Amino acid sequence: MTWESQLKDSVRSINDISSYISISPKERKKLQTVIERHPVCIPQYYMSLINKDDPNDPIRAMAVPSLDELNLLGSYDTSGEKDNTKMPGLQHKYSQTALILSTNRCAMYCRHCFRKRMVGLSNHELLQRFDDAAEYVKMHREINNVLISGGDPLVLPTSIIAKFLEMLSDIDHLSFIRFGTRIPVTMPDRIIEDDDLIRLFSRHSLPERRIFLVTQFNHPREITARSIHAVDRLIRSGIIISNQTVLLKGVNDDSECLAELQNSLVRIGINPYYVFQCRPVKRVMHHFQVPLQKAYSIVEEAKTMLNGHSKRFKFIMSHKKGKIEIVGKKGDEIYFKFHQARNPKNMGRFFSRKINPYTGWLTDFGEELPHEIHCAPTGS
Repeated sequence: MTWESQLKDSVRSINDISSYISISPKERKKLQTVIERHPVCIPQYYMSLINKDDPNDPIRAMAVPSLDELNLLGSYDTSGEKDNTKMPGLQHKYSQTALILSTNRCAMYCRHCFRKRMVGLSNHELLQRFDDAAEYVKMHREINNVLISGGDPLVLPTSIIAKFLEMLSDIDHLSFIRFGTRIPVTMPDRIIEDDDLIRLFSRHSLPERRIFLVTQFNHPREITARSIHAVDRLIRSGIIISNQTVLLKGVNDDSECLAELQNSLVRIGINPYYVFQCRPVKRVMHHFQVPLQKAYSIVEEAKTMLNGHSKRFKFIMSHKKGKIEIVGKKGDEIYFKFHQARNPKNMGRFFSRKINPYTGWLTDFGEELPHEIHCAPTGS
Protein backbone atom coordinates (compact mmCIF):
# COMPACT_ATOMS: atom_id res chain seq x y z
CA MET A 1 0.00 0.00 0.00
CA THR A 2 1.41 3.40 -0.99
CA TRP A 3 1.71 6.16 1.58
CA GLU A 4 -1.07 8.06 -0.19
CA SER A 5 -3.32 5.01 0.14
CA GLN A 6 -2.36 4.68 3.80
CA LEU A 7 -3.38 8.28 4.33
CA LYS A 8 -6.77 7.68 2.69
CA ASP A 9 -7.22 4.48 4.71
CA SER A 10 -6.66 6.24 8.06
CA VAL A 11 -9.06 5.94 10.99
CA ARG A 12 -11.40 8.93 10.71
CA SER A 13 -14.49 8.23 12.78
CA ILE A 14 -15.62 6.96 16.17
CA ASN A 15 -16.95 3.87 14.43
CA ASP A 16 -13.51 3.24 12.94
CA ILE A 17 -11.89 3.61 16.36
CA SER A 18 -14.41 1.30 18.02
CA SER A 19 -13.34 -1.51 15.69
CA TYR A 20 -9.96 -1.38 17.48
CA ILE A 21 -10.84 -0.13 20.96
CA SER A 22 -13.89 -0.75 23.13
CA ILE A 23 -16.00 2.41 23.47
CA SER A 24 -19.33 2.48 25.31
CA PRO A 25 -22.44 3.85 23.49
CA LYS A 26 -22.66 6.72 26.00
CA GLU A 27 -19.01 7.65 25.51
CA ARG A 28 -19.34 7.30 21.74
CA LYS A 29 -22.06 9.96 21.61
CA LYS A 30 -19.95 12.46 23.57
CA LEU A 31 -16.85 11.72 21.54
CA GLN A 32 -18.81 12.45 18.40
CA THR A 33 -19.27 16.03 19.61
CA VAL A 34 -15.50 16.24 20.15
CA ILE A 35 -14.54 15.16 16.63
CA GLU A 36 -17.16 17.42 15.09
CA ARG A 37 -15.09 20.27 16.52
CA HIS A 38 -11.63 18.69 16.16
CA PRO A 39 -11.49 15.87 13.58
CA VAL A 40 -9.81 12.53 14.12
CA CYS A 41 -7.23 11.04 11.78
CA ILE A 42 -5.00 8.13 12.82
CA PRO A 43 -2.89 6.14 10.32
CA GLN A 44 -3.27 2.38 10.57
CA TYR A 45 0.44 2.17 11.37
CA TYR A 46 0.14 4.43 14.42
CA MET A 47 -3.07 2.68 15.48
CA SER A 48 -1.10 -0.59 15.59
CA LEU A 49 1.19 0.89 18.28
CA ILE A 50 -1.69 1.28 20.74
CA ASN A 51 -2.19 -1.30 23.48
CA LYS A 52 -5.94 -1.80 23.06
CA ASP A 53 -6.20 -3.45 26.48
CA ASP A 54 -4.87 -0.39 28.31
CA PRO A 55 -7.31 2.56 28.55
CA ASN A 56 -4.39 4.69 29.83
CA ASP A 57 -2.01 3.74 27.04
CA PRO A 58 0.25 6.76 26.27
CA ILE A 59 0.12 6.19 22.49
CA ARG A 60 -3.67 6.10 22.65
CA ALA A 61 -3.70 9.36 24.63
CA MET A 62 -1.93 11.22 21.81
CA ALA A 63 -4.09 9.82 19.00
CA VAL A 64 -7.59 8.91 20.18
CA PRO A 65 -10.12 11.62 21.15
CA SER A 66 -11.11 11.69 24.82
CA LEU A 67 -13.93 13.17 26.87
CA ASP A 68 -11.34 15.47 28.47
CA GLU A 69 -11.40 17.48 25.23
CA LEU A 70 -14.80 18.79 26.28
CA ASN A 71 -12.96 20.96 28.83
CA LEU A 72 -12.64 24.51 27.46
CA LEU A 73 -9.99 25.90 29.81
CA GLY A 74 -7.23 27.68 27.91
CA SER A 75 -6.81 29.51 24.62
CA TYR A 76 -6.54 28.54 20.96
CA ASP A 77 -3.60 30.93 20.41
CA THR A 78 -1.27 30.62 23.38
CA SER A 79 1.87 31.89 21.62
CA GLY A 80 0.45 35.01 19.96
CA GLU A 81 0.61 33.65 16.43
CA LYS A 82 -2.10 36.04 15.24
CA ASP A 83 -0.03 39.04 16.35
CA ASN A 84 3.00 37.84 14.38
CA THR A 85 1.21 37.09 11.11
CA LYS A 86 2.46 39.27 8.25
CA MET A 87 0.24 37.70 5.59
CA PRO A 88 -2.01 34.63 5.67
CA GLY A 89 0.29 31.70 6.32
CA LEU A 90 3.47 33.63 7.12
CA GLN A 91 4.60 34.57 10.63
CA HIS A 92 7.64 36.61 11.60
CA LYS A 93 8.00 36.59 15.40
CA TYR A 94 11.79 36.37 15.70
CA SER A 95 13.92 38.53 13.43
CA GLN A 96 15.99 35.70 11.93
CA THR A 97 13.15 33.23 11.34
CA ALA A 98 10.13 33.18 9.02
CA LEU A 99 7.45 30.56 9.71
CA ILE A 100 5.31 29.35 6.82
CA LEU A 101 2.05 27.46 7.41
CA SER A 102 1.90 25.37 4.25
CA THR A 103 -1.11 23.15 5.01
CA ASN A 104 -3.76 22.46 7.64
CA ARG A 105 -3.55 18.69 7.15
CA CYS A 106 -1.47 16.10 9.02
CA ALA A 107 -1.04 12.35 8.77
CA MET A 108 -2.39 12.26 12.33
CA TYR A 109 -4.37 14.86 14.26
CA CYS A 110 -2.58 14.75 17.59
CA ARG A 111 -4.93 15.38 20.50
CA HIS A 112 -2.35 17.65 22.17
CA CYS A 113 -1.84 19.84 19.07
CA PHE A 114 -1.21 23.51 19.86
CA ARG A 115 -2.72 24.54 16.50
CA LYS A 116 -5.97 22.76 17.27
CA ARG A 117 -7.77 25.89 16.05
CA MET A 118 -6.84 25.15 12.44
CA VAL A 119 -5.52 21.60 11.89
CA GLY A 120 -8.06 19.62 9.89
CA LEU A 121 -10.36 22.64 9.93
CA SER A 122 -9.89 26.23 8.80
CA ASN A 123 -7.68 27.29 5.92
CA HIS A 124 -7.88 31.09 6.34
CA GLU A 125 -4.51 31.11 8.16
CA LEU A 126 -2.74 29.16 5.42
CA LEU A 127 -0.41 30.51 2.80
CA GLN A 128 -2.21 31.02 -0.50
CA ARG A 129 0.79 31.74 -2.74
CA PHE A 130 4.24 30.47 -1.82
CA ASP A 131 5.93 32.98 -4.09
CA ASP A 132 4.47 35.80 -1.95
CA ALA A 133 6.16 34.28 1.11
CA ALA A 134 9.42 33.86 -0.79
CA GLU A 135 9.26 37.51 -1.83
CA TYR A 136 8.73 38.57 1.80
CA VAL A 137 11.81 36.57 2.83
CA LYS A 138 13.84 38.14 -0.01
CA MET A 139 12.86 41.63 1.16
CA HIS A 140 13.85 40.92 4.80
CA ARG A 141 17.56 40.17 4.80
CA GLU A 142 17.57 39.72 8.57
CA ILE A 143 15.81 36.39 7.98
CA ASN A 144 18.46 33.65 7.77
CA ASN A 145 16.20 30.60 8.07
CA VAL A 146 12.69 29.52 7.10
CA LEU A 147 10.58 26.96 8.95
CA ILE A 148 7.95 25.26 6.79
CA SER A 149 5.25 23.86 9.03
CA GLY A 150 1.46 23.56 9.19
CA GLY A 151 -0.21 21.09 9.67
CA ASP A 152 2.47 18.80 8.33
CA PRO A 153 4.20 19.80 5.08
CA LEU A 154 5.26 16.22 4.32
CA VAL A 155 1.65 15.24 3.60
CA LEU A 156 1.92 17.49 0.55
CA PRO A 157 2.93 15.93 -2.79
CA THR A 158 6.67 15.74 -3.33
CA SER A 159 6.30 17.99 -6.39
CA ILE A 160 4.93 20.78 -4.17
CA ILE A 161 7.76 20.36 -1.65
CA ALA A 162 10.18 20.61 -4.60
CA LYS A 163 8.70 23.97 -5.61
CA PHE A 164 9.11 25.26 -2.06
CA LEU A 165 12.78 24.27 -2.00
CA GLU A 166 13.48 25.65 -5.47
CA MET A 167 12.09 29.07 -4.59
CA LEU A 168 13.84 29.29 -1.23
CA SER A 169 17.17 28.01 -2.57
CA ASP A 170 17.43 31.14 -4.74
CA ILE A 171 17.52 33.40 -1.66
CA ASP A 172 21.18 34.00 -0.89
CA HIS A 173 20.81 35.22 2.70
CA LEU A 174 19.15 32.00 3.92
CA SER A 175 21.56 29.83 5.91
CA PHE A 176 19.22 26.85 6.18
CA ILE A 177 15.65 25.62 5.64
CA ARG A 178 13.64 23.62 8.16
CA PHE A 179 10.61 21.36 7.91
CA GLY A 180 8.44 20.77 10.98
CA THR A 181 6.91 17.30 10.62
CA ARG A 182 5.71 14.35 12.64
CA ILE A 183 5.70 12.03 9.63
CA PRO A 184 8.72 9.95 10.83
CA VAL A 185 6.66 9.19 13.94
CA THR A 186 3.12 8.79 12.64
CA MET A 187 3.55 7.47 9.08
CA PRO A 188 7.21 6.58 8.32
CA ASP A 189 6.29 4.86 5.04
CA ARG A 190 5.87 8.34 3.54
CA ILE A 191 9.68 8.56 3.75
CA ILE A 192 10.54 4.89 3.28
CA GLU A 193 8.58 4.48 0.03
CA ASP A 194 9.14 7.80 -1.75
CA ASP A 195 12.51 7.71 -3.51
CA ASP A 196 11.67 11.02 -5.21
CA LEU A 197 11.45 12.73 -1.81
CA ILE A 198 14.83 11.35 -0.75
CA ARG A 199 16.44 12.41 -4.05
CA LEU A 200 14.91 15.87 -3.61
CA PHE A 201 16.37 16.24 -0.13
CA SER A 202 19.76 14.96 -1.31
CA ARG A 203 19.77 17.55 -4.08
CA HIS A 204 19.00 20.47 -1.77
CA SER A 205 20.72 19.52 1.50
CA LEU A 206 24.21 20.61 0.53
CA PRO A 207 27.45 20.92 2.52
CA GLU A 208 27.18 24.72 2.34
CA ARG A 209 23.46 24.89 3.23
CA ARG A 210 21.71 22.01 4.96
CA ILE A 211 18.06 21.14 5.26
CA PHE A 212 16.91 20.50 8.81
CA LEU A 213 13.94 18.40 9.81
CA VAL A 214 12.38 18.99 13.22
CA THR A 215 10.18 16.14 14.39
CA GLN A 216 8.35 15.14 17.58
CA PHE A 217 8.88 11.79 19.25
CA ASN A 218 7.12 11.90 22.63
CA HIS A 219 7.39 8.33 23.86
CA PRO A 220 9.97 5.52 23.48
CA ARG A 221 7.35 3.20 21.94
CA GLU A 222 7.10 5.54 18.96
CA ILE A 223 10.66 4.52 18.04
CA THR A 224 10.02 1.41 15.94
CA ALA A 225 11.85 -0.48 13.20
CA ARG A 226 9.83 1.51 10.62
CA SER A 227 10.54 4.90 12.17
CA ILE A 228 14.25 4.05 12.52
CA HIS A 229 14.33 3.09 8.82
CA ALA A 230 12.70 6.40 7.87
CA VAL A 231 15.13 8.37 10.05
CA ASP A 232 18.09 6.53 8.53
CA ARG A 233 16.95 7.33 4.98
CA LEU A 234 16.66 11.02 5.89
CA ILE A 235 20.09 11.12 7.52
CA ARG A 236 21.68 9.38 4.52
CA SER A 237 20.10 11.99 2.25
CA GLY A 238 21.95 14.72 4.12
CA ILE A 239 19.11 15.87 6.38
CA ILE A 240 19.92 16.90 9.95
CA ILE A 241 17.13 15.80 12.32
CA SER A 242 16.23 17.42 15.63
CA ASN A 243 13.48 16.46 18.06
CA GLN A 244 11.05 18.57 20.05
CA THR A 245 9.39 16.51 22.77
CA VAL A 246 6.27 17.88 24.44
CA LEU A 247 6.01 17.02 28.12
CA LEU A 248 2.54 15.47 28.40
CA LYS A 249 0.65 14.22 31.44
CA GLY A 250 -0.15 10.54 31.06
CA VAL A 251 2.35 10.14 28.22
CA ASN A 252 5.90 10.96 29.28
CA ASP A 253 5.59 12.77 32.65
CA ASP A 254 8.00 10.30 34.21
CA SER A 255 11.74 10.87 34.46
CA GLU A 256 12.69 7.32 33.44
CA CYS A 257 10.39 7.44 30.39
CA LEU A 258 11.73 10.85 29.36
CA ALA A 259 15.34 9.72 29.81
CA GLU A 260 14.76 6.53 27.81
CA LEU A 261 13.27 8.61 25.00
CA GLN A 262 16.17 11.09 24.80
CA ASN A 263 18.79 8.35 24.98
CA SER A 264 17.00 6.37 22.26
CA LEU A 265 16.80 9.43 19.99
CA VAL A 266 20.55 9.95 20.16
CA ARG A 267 21.10 6.25 19.51
CA ILE A 268 19.27 6.48 16.16
CA GLY A 269 20.92 9.76 15.13
CA ILE A 270 18.36 12.39 16.19
CA ASN A 271 19.48 15.49 18.11
CA PRO A 272 17.41 16.38 21.21
CA TYR A 273 16.46 20.03 20.65
CA TYR A 274 13.68 21.11 23.00
CA VAL A 275 11.46 19.63 25.65
CA PHE A 276 8.38 21.85 25.59
CA GLN A 277 6.13 22.63 28.50
CA CYS A 278 2.64 21.76 27.23
CA ARG A 279 0.84 24.96 26.22
CA PRO A 280 -2.47 25.95 27.83
CA VAL A 281 -4.44 25.18 24.68
CA LYS A 282 -8.20 24.91 24.87
CA ARG A 283 -9.27 21.22 24.95
CA VAL A 284 -5.63 20.29 25.71
CA MET A 285 -4.53 22.08 28.87
CA HIS A 286 -6.89 20.31 31.29
CA HIS A 287 -5.65 16.77 30.66
CA PHE A 288 -2.15 17.12 29.19
CA GLN A 289 -0.42 19.98 31.01
CA VAL A 290 1.93 19.12 33.90
CA PRO A 291 2.33 21.82 36.62
CA LEU A 292 5.60 23.71 36.22
CA GLN A 293 7.12 22.71 39.55
CA LYS A 294 6.53 19.03 38.86
CA ALA A 295 7.57 19.38 35.22
CA TYR A 296 10.90 20.95 36.17
CA SER A 297 11.60 18.17 38.66
CA ILE A 298 10.82 15.49 36.05
CA VAL A 299 13.16 17.08 33.51
CA GLU A 300 16.00 17.55 36.00
CA GLU A 301 15.70 13.99 37.30
CA ALA A 302 15.71 12.69 33.72
CA LYS A 303 18.95 14.59 33.08
CA THR A 304 20.70 12.55 35.79
CA MET A 305 20.17 9.52 33.51
CA LEU A 306 21.42 11.22 30.35
CA ASN A 307 24.84 11.74 28.81
CA GLY A 308 26.08 14.99 27.32
CA HIS A 309 24.57 14.36 23.90
CA SER A 310 21.14 13.23 25.10
CA LYS A 311 20.67 16.19 27.46
CA ARG A 312 21.51 18.93 24.96
CA PHE A 313 17.84 19.94 24.84
CA LYS A 314 16.47 23.02 26.59
CA PHE A 315 13.30 22.90 28.68
CA ILE A 316 11.22 25.62 27.03
CA MET A 317 7.91 27.43 27.33
CA SER A 318 6.79 28.86 23.98
CA HIS A 319 5.15 32.03 25.30
CA LYS A 320 3.67 35.08 23.57
CA LYS A 321 6.77 37.00 24.67
CA GLY A 322 9.16 34.41 23.25
CA LYS A 323 10.77 31.08 23.98
CA ILE A 324 11.39 31.10 27.73
CA GLU A 325 13.82 28.56 29.14
CA ILE A 326 13.01 27.07 32.55
CA VAL A 327 16.44 27.02 34.16
CA GLY A 328 16.19 26.59 37.92
CA LYS A 329 14.08 26.11 41.02
CA LYS A 330 14.51 27.09 44.67
CA GLY A 331 11.61 26.40 46.99
CA ASP A 332 8.49 27.73 45.31
CA GLU A 333 10.49 30.10 43.09
CA ILE A 334 11.33 29.13 39.51
CA TYR A 335 14.01 30.85 37.42
CA PHE A 336 13.52 31.63 33.74
CA LYS A 337 15.60 32.97 30.86
CA PHE A 338 14.60 34.34 27.47
CA HIS A 339 16.05 31.92 24.93
CA GLN A 340 14.26 33.78 22.10
CA ALA A 341 12.34 37.02 22.45
CA ARG A 342 9.82 38.87 20.36
CA ASN A 343 11.27 42.09 21.83
CA PRO A 344 15.06 41.93 21.24
CA LYS A 345 15.64 43.87 24.49
CA ASN A 346 14.53 40.77 26.41
CA MET A 347 17.08 38.44 24.81
CA GLY A 348 19.03 36.56 27.46
CA ARG A 349 17.26 38.22 30.39
CA PHE A 350 16.75 36.23 33.59
CA PHE A 351 13.77 36.55 35.92
CA SER A 352 12.04 34.51 38.58
CA ARG A 353 8.50 33.86 39.70
CA LYS A 354 6.96 32.30 42.76
CA ILE A 355 4.92 29.41 41.39
CA ASN A 356 2.32 27.43 43.29
CA PRO A 357 2.22 23.64 42.83
CA TYR A 358 -0.71 23.85 40.40
CA THR A 359 0.54 26.55 38.01
CA GLY A 360 1.32 25.26 34.54
CA TRP A 361 2.09 28.50 32.67
CA LEU A 362 3.22 32.08 33.08
CA THR A 363 0.45 34.60 32.66
CA ASP A 364 1.16 37.65 30.49
CA PHE A 365 3.56 40.18 31.92
CA GLY A 366 4.69 43.63 30.92
CA GLU A 367 8.08 44.79 29.74
CA GLU A 368 9.20 45.20 33.34
CA LEU A 369 9.72 41.58 34.26
CA PRO A 370 8.70 40.49 37.78
CA HIS A 371 11.45 39.48 40.19
CA GLU A 372 14.07 40.31 37.58
CA ILE A 373 17.58 39.10 38.33
CA HIS A 374 19.83 42.09 37.71
CA CYS A 375 22.73 40.98 35.58
CA ALA A 376 24.02 41.88 32.15
CA PRO A 377 21.94 40.36 29.33
CA THR A 378 23.53 37.35 27.69
CA GLY A 379 23.12 35.80 24.26
CA SER A 380 20.86 32.81 23.69
